[in-house]
Amino acid sequence: MRPIRLLFHISLTAGLLGMLCLPVLAGDLGPRLLQRRDAAGLEAVDTTQATLPPGVRVLRNVPYGGDPAQRMDVYLPAQGAQRAPVIFMVHGGGWSRGDKAMRSVVQNKVARWVPRGFVLISTDYRMLPGTRPIEQARDVARALAVAQARAAGWGADRNRFVLMGHSAGAHLVGLLAAEPALAFDQGALPWLGTVSLDSAAINVVAIMQGPHLPLYDAAFGDDPAYWRAASPLQQLKTRGVPFLAVCSTRRRESCPQARNFVDQAHGLHMHAQVLGEDLSHRQINEELGLPGGYTAQVEAFLATLDPAVAQRLNRR
Repeated sequence: MRPIRLLFHISLTAGLLGMLCLPVLAGDLGPRLLQRRDAAGLEAVDTTQATLPPGVRVLRNVPYGGDPAQRMDVYLPAQGAQRAPVIFMVHGGGWSRGDKAMRSVVQNKVARWVPRGFVLISTDYRMLPGTRPIEQARDVARALAVAQARAAGWGADRNRFVLMGHSAGAHLVGLLAAEPALAFDQGALPWLGTVSLDSAAINVVAIMQGPHLPLYDAAFGDDPAYWRAASPLQQLKTRGVPFLAVCSTRRRESCPQARNFVDQAHGLHMHAQVLGEDLSHRQINEELGLPGGYTAQVEAFLATLDPAVAQRLNRR
């Protein structure tokens, strides 16, 4: 680990432990801080190697920029693909950690959708402390643009991409969904829809104006103008592509923030919906793709985006 990143993590951990070890916090401040910790993706990073279905091919570390962090993995069907829809996945980790190959990020999603004829792409991006969230969103947009440009060579359709992200990654895809010019400026083409998996920050302004973890200060700083520019809710001003906000009903603020975003989207005549699930922040990510009602409801949304997507979801 580079010295600057090591010092950052030591500082972050010390600040977090200091906050969480206070014997008494006034009112409901303690639970609120714990909820924000969960929202930021501060659970232990899962480095377990994903187990993939037989025959699934992986193109590792495909570059989309000059930095070592600007890499993506491409998961391809065993028998090849032809004009395949693409799930474009962005991992979480509090804008400061995480990895595109984590088991919780890819295993169940690849096992569910790649055998049905999808291509799944999981991307990394540059992180804190060197790269702040708006530039991270631009990294995701650059990765999307490169993936769309190379899609035909992978048997994929550049016009059938679905953006998906968890936690901090959900914030990044949410920001691109709310302000697609950020993506278009990097050369990305329009995509079919966006799936936000328990976003870490839909309303950045509200987070920064209330009690919050030091992590949010590291990410968003003390400039209200930056808070607004980095906040999906404040940037949602025009109708965008369909949006699904999955939220954990176990966290106090997750679903209310999601509903506020969706209500604002409806005011712009944008197709958007909230899916509340009785799952933890981590489970929202990890269990997507497993058989059951949660995956079925996400797939019901995906099926509305494009007939080719719906056709492949019906494969068994």
